[in-house]
Amino acid sequence: MAIIREKDKEMYREVIHRYEPKLDRYIRKFILDADERADVLQETFIKAYRNLQGFDEEKKFSSWIYRIAHNESLNHIKKYAKDGVSIEEHEIDVIDRQMNLGMAVDRTLLREAFQHALLELKPKHREPLILFFFEEKTYEEISDILRLPKSTIGTLISRGKTYIKKYLDTNHI
Repeated sequence: MAIIREKDKEMYREVIHRYEPKLDRYIRKFILDADERADVLQETFIKAYRNLQGFDEEKKFSSWIYRIAHNESLNHIKKYAKDGVSIEEHEIDVIDRQMNLGMAVDRTLLREAFQHALLELKPKHREPLILFFFEEKTYEEISDILRLPKSTIGTLISRGKTYIKKYLDTNHI
């Protein structure tokens, strides 16, 4: 990042190229509308560029830019009072493996139920689960992104998983 800050600002295109698909997938978990998601993604890259001088080289850049995307997504939700979760078909297998659901149910039904369960969660439980399941972030990375202690992240993920399992059981999924 020091090179971009001090010498070659054109190299920021490489940052965009590298992180755009990942951040778009992450933002999709909060914002379903493609145009709105594109606006939030663009604002994320603009804010990151403007604040490169403040980036601490001792930290992970990915956690820093995910934090910006996270904040921009939440600001958008607050501003427009929209909330949503989008789960892709292939992500259900990851969820099933991580939570040991062992369910022999229709994958579409499971995906829809999981989306509803995530929406029922408080944001403090939903956000770590999204980062853990869909972005495959470690507890430490989630801690950096959400600015919470690692032990708190573990607790929030555990409680979120428990709630989701209970929701799926209650709804006979």
